Amino acid sequence: MQYKPLEEYGVIGDGNTVAVVGRDGSIDWCPLPHVESPSVFAAILDADRGGRFAVRPTQSFESVQRYRDRTNVLETTFRTASGDATVTDFMPVADATGTDDPPPAVYRRLDCENGSLEVDITFDPRFDYGRDVPEIEVASDGVVAVGDDERVVLSSDLPLEPSTDGRGASTTVTLGAGETRWLVLSHGEPIPHEPSSHRETLADTVDYWREWAHDCDGTDCPVAGPWHDFAVRSSLVLKLLLHRETGAVCAAPTTSLPEDLGGVRNWDYRFNWIRDAAFTVRALSELGHLEEARSYFELCLDHCRRHDPEAVPPVYGLHGEEVPDETVLDHLSGYEGSAPVRIGNAAKNQRQLDVYGELILAIYESVRYGEPITYDDWSVMCDLIDYVCEGWDEPDAGIWEVRSDPEQYVYSKVMCWTALDRGIELVEAADDLSGPVERWRTCRDDVRRAVLERGYSEEANSFVRAFGDEEALDASNLLVPIVGFLPADDGRVQGTIDATIDRLTTDDGLVRRYEGDDGLPGEASPFVVCSFWLVSALALSGRTDEARARFEAILDYASPLGLLAEGIDPESGEQRGNIPQAYSHIGLLNSALSLAAADDSGGESGALEHDESLRNGGSSEAIVRRPNDRE
Repeated sequence: MQYKPLEEYGVIGDGNTVAVVGRDGSIDWCPLPHVESPSVFAAILDADRGGRFAVRPTQSFESVQRYRDRTNVLETTFRTASGDATVTDFMPVADATGTDDPPPAVYRRLDCENGSLEVDITFDPRFDYGRDVPEIEVASDGVVAVGDDERVVLSSDLPLEPSTDGRGASTTVTLGAGETRWLVLSHGEPIPHEPSSHRETLADTVDYWREWAHDCDGTDCPVAGPWHDFAVRSSLVLKLLLHRETGAVCAAPTTSLPEDLGGVRNWDYRFNWIRDAAFTVRALSELGHLEEARSYFELCLDHCRRHDPEAVPPVYGLHGEEVPDETVLDHLSGYEGSAPVRIGNAAKNQRQLDVYGELILAIYESVRYGEPITYDDWSVMCDLIDYVCEGWDEPDAGIWEVRSDPEQYVYSKVMCWTALDRGIELVEAADDLSGPVERWRTCRDDVRRAVLERGYSEEANSFVRAFGDEEALDASNLLVPIVGFLPADDGRVQGTIDATIDRLTTDDGLVRRYEGDDGLPGEASPFVVCSFWLVSALALSGRTDEARARFEAILDYASPLGLLAEGIDPESGEQRGNIPQAYSHIGLLNSALSLAAADDSGGESGALEHDESLRNGGSSEAIVRRPNDRE
């Protein structure tokens, strides 16, 4: 069986897990009951052994996917010579149904819109990443799949029968114009087959997403204009990846989709990376989703409370648990034969100094949007900033989590400076916050001096990847002006932007992450978020025409549904890596915000910059929340 391009997939979810649905009507990836759980369907990683849940015509067809406007309800429409039909896929969200803890469920409504057509339904679950082939039992209104430790139920009035070859259950049904059938897959307990109830659940789910989704028609819209729909879709993607119970951001809902087709750069991204914090908080806050932004940074601080500052892992499980050890699933062949398939992630054991800056910056940004700091929070922040003073000059694995030896990565140092800088500003802005500010100022000056003397190459006219390296570039240095380390019009910033365009950017405008060895064979595809960083840096520099052109060029690589994976193959233009990637959509949102701000100001804007309101007119009451005020 052939593998589909990643652009031919849509995603649905309920805040607990995500199902990946192909344009051919096949659910090829779905872990249950949580996104970090073992998969029930994994055909995207092995077309033969992974398992799938397919609903599609038996005859030749053309198909198209779309989301219902401002929702995560997905419609796949099939057109055949004899008739047309649409499969509507969705997962109910607890807040929409009014149920505190509904079982995870995938609803599939099949509507014949005109003519008639024969439809094949294949239900082939494979538990535990395809290692457990369940027994199929016929129930009164559907079938039950029972494995060693798992159970899922498919409820329907269709005559599903266990397949004679042991591959799940299947049936074929002929539908006429106006006819509707439902299939409801639930984890654990069955959901009764009641079409009227199913229709209400669909209506409630549509209403939920539309009430949540950012929408604006007025002139005050932060992302009004030609990119509004892309921004709305990106915010809906982020909401799918925000864990309903904890507020954690899942970096991507899939594992081991390759960065390099046929290569070994295949990683499990179903976890929460602290470094996503600052840019996630900004994007969600600007779009009015303050509750989600608040929950996320509070979650990150809670993680930090559990560890000594020097031992804070850069990545966590979505429920706050430790990320599993990285292991290889040898029985799966991988997408397009790209093995190994991995679960867990060894990055949990790495030292990544940039995360301290990204966490403090996220809290600083939250204060800008009106969220007070508790005394408990400030105590944790002080410990983290103090550790930066002790450990900033140590080598680390950096933002890209390289598998080579640790180095003195420039971006890590810039983010250490950012942690110190924002900590100092918070103290200066609030009478009720205190800390060893003089020590922080001295260290901030030391870090800045080291970056400017050892991280900038006169020969390359650019900031470089690591201290001691006069040549290799790193796209993360595009964030130097965005975090306020240097102003955008500084010659060193402009040199870095131009060097990045010259040496890290493909002919089609896609930006690679870095030059140099990273301990792995092969080469990763250009990274989508790096291309958005370039857009933001250009917009901040007043080079808005360049920024706008590059932004529009990147959007051309989005799927027909507006989804973005981790990277783009520079030769084929196809998406690569896990889908959809939170960092890519965060980058899209922040670039759109930067461009909108630049247009509003007539040029420069878009930095996560120092906010004078924290010092001029910002009272301590606006910044600090006392313990007895905690909710």
